[in-house]
Amino acid sequence: MTLSDRIARMAKAKKKQDGGSTIALNKKAGHEYFIEQRIEAGIALEGWEVKSLRAGRIQLKESYVKILHAEAFLIGAHISALAAASTHINPDPTRSRKLLLKRSELNRFIGLTERAGYTLIPTAMYWKHGRAKLEIGLAKGKKQHDKRATEKDRDWKREKERIFKTG
Repeated sequence: MTLSDRIARMAKAKKKQDGGSTIALNKKAGHEYFIEQRIEAGIALEGWEVKSLRAGRIQLKESYVKILHAEAFLIGAHISALAAASTHINPDPTRSRKLLLKRSELNRFIGLTERAGYTLIPTAMYWKHGRAKLEIGLAKGKKQHDKRATEKDRDWKREKERIFKTG
């Protein structure tokens, strides 16, 4: 195998690896909400934020999506700056970040969130073709008894799998 073949193979492997790797998940979202629809959105980031995402330094737990002036913004997501960040910038870890959505998608979400009880929450962030993408879920809040029922179903499925595995 020649050197150029090895380089081509490594580039192909890196491209596959970069294609769908998850940066962060919002596990709390599935516990707190019924997620009815999911959609993928781009996100406008600064250079230091992209570097921090590559290092996996993001937290989506307390974040949400808000629509202001017919534009969607990610609010409350915490992207902590790397220690080696440039000295001439002043990184703000919790700044509002604009989401890149098509007008038709945005109009549909505006209509759906105006209904009672619906909200937009980020469920995951991942790389797709070298760009950071955010998965947004249209969600309705769960009541306490819904959370208990979900947990009971999950435990039963786990127990059923254990029984089938051993039996």
